[in-house]
Amino acid sequence: MPGGRPLWQRAGKREPEKEEEAQRWIEAVIGEKFPADLPYELALRDGIILCKLMNRLQPGIITKVNVSGGDYKYMDNINQFQNACVKYGVPDVDLFQSTDLWDQKNIALVTQTIFALGRTAYKHPEWRGPYLGPRPAEENRREFSEDVLRAGQAVIGLQAGTNKLASQSGQNFGASRKIILGK
Repeated sequence: MPGGRPLWQRAGKREPEKEEEAQRWIEAVIGEKFPADLPYELALRDGIILCKLMNRLQPGIITKVNVSGGDYKYMDNINQFQNACVKYGVPDVDLFQSTDLWDQKNIALVTQTIFALGRTAYKHPEWRGPYLGPRPAEENRREFSEDVLRAGQAVIGLQAGTNKLASQSGQNFGASRKIILGK
């Protein structure tokens, strides 16, 4: 795997419909449209929109958004967004690398991170705005009494077959064993 990632991730197979859905969600959350003259990846590139998004989901999570100052400051916005995502509860395996957005190496992964953020918003009851993607599954923990657990130990799973009426009597596979003495 040259480059450290599978080919499908490096190639960054973009899905325009997913990007549109992510863009519509971001616009709904922040209350403003993406710049009409910029494509999706360039509108996100300076990290300003991403920082606004995080601050709407959780006010004050990013204290200073750099709106000017050049490349270094814009890269800082992207890093602040990623750190805020982790604080917000997005699993770090769902985060894109800064270069994926800045150098536009893998815009599909950027979109995947936005969807992960949208799913994480479901876990924040204080968030009343729009959500992105399906609600994540929640743990369905069960507690069993000792009696129920003991009763379960006596059950043989169906995949093991049955032990009813089973014995070894009368087993006869092939010819019987012959012991020949005196040779």
